[in-house]
Amino acid sequence: MNARPRPNDRFLIIETGQPVDSLRRHGRFPHWIRVAAGLSADQTLAVNVEAGEALPAQADIVGVIVTGSSSMVTDRHDWSERSADWLRERLDAGLPVLGICYGHQLLAHALGGAVDYNPRGREMGTVPVDLHPHASDDPLFAPMPERFRVQVSHLQSVLKPPADATVLARSDQDDCQAFRWRDHAWGLQFHPEFSVDHMRGYVRARRDALQREGQCHRGMAKSVKPTPHARGLLRRFVRHAAVLRGH
Repeated sequence: MNARPRPNDRFLIIETGQPVDSLRRHGRFPHWIRVAAGLSADQTLAVNVEAGEALPAQADIVGVIVTGSSSMVTDRHDWSERSADWLRERLDAGLPVLGICYGHQLLAHALGGAVDYNPRGREMGTVPVDLHPHASDDPLFAPMPERFRVQVSHLQSVLKPPADATVLARSDQDDCQAFRWRDHAWGLQFHPEFSVDHMRGYVRARRDALQREGQCHRGMAKSVKPTPHARGLLRRFVRHAAVLRGH
């Protein structure tokens, strides 16, 4: 997997939400993802589906990355359901796709999986995830250690993976932290694009909810750590998508 995207290769970033207000000075999710993935501005096309922007009927793109969102997949917003239909068609055609958090859940929903509120409650902060043994054969996860840290912030989860999906990772609170569908689509419940500042900003923004749930946001913010292994997944997806598309 040594191929790298060419300067004229483009990745579509499907924007499904916005950062919390306190972090918008750092830009929008497509910017966070683009920087973490090592892509230039010219190599990405962002479409804000939450704001009503239409996904392209035809586009010369190498792969797709779907962002996180504060929305819930179970709300079945029109823009979300249209995006799921669009993804389903492109996945059937073999287009490489990576879904992050909401994008992970939307991908599972589009492919017939089940998404709902996690009965174990909110998962937030820096947490360890464990790989299943078969992840050692996965193009994105093979170089990863068996246990590594990730940044998480979610209430809903993939409770039933799609048919033809392989669950790759789990945490104490979520049995499906990552899955692969066939050989060209991946869902990540965690946020590989989050820096320490991003994660701490989310913890502070959710402090009232955390307090109601009996959790200490100050302690959680202090326990946030860098997650370099998780960030590397974005760059490996970009390289692998170029391989899959013959670039």
